Amino acid sequence: MARSYHWQNRIRFVDTDASQRIHYTAMFRHFEAAEQEFLRSMGCPYSSPEFRDYSFPRVHVECDFTAEIRYDDIIDIELTVDRVGSSSFTISFHVAVDSRPVSKGKITVVCIDKQTQRPARIPDRLVEVLRAHLA
Repeated sequence: MARSYHWQNRIRFVDTDASQRIHYTAMFRHFEAAEQEFLRSMGCPYSSPEFRDYSFPRVHVECDFTAEIRYDDIIDIELTVDRVGSSSFTISFHVAVDSRPVSKGKITVVCIDKQTQRPARIPDRLVEVLRAHLA
């Protein structure tokens, strides 16, 4: 059974536009922060020495807003893993404010060998963590 990871954060002034609603680009920073905290909580941050030969660029990002998100709202992000391939993986995010769904999105990350700049096999420990959270 898949496990989800939950992470909360507050919408800051810098995240908003002139109407005090979240600026669309800010949600991607919150997705990335949730991803980083998820991996850190699993003992598997990208900064681990075992990942020093790899980079993990995003090759696809998407986000749908289903309700208003405003300055000072506390968002709860539920993260699950949609797919784990040999060199890439996709993470889904479902965002709520006061248990009310407000946004959902996905990112696809590719494991790149820093030396060759080509896709590489995702390290085993990262695959293990990701597969434990498959949706």
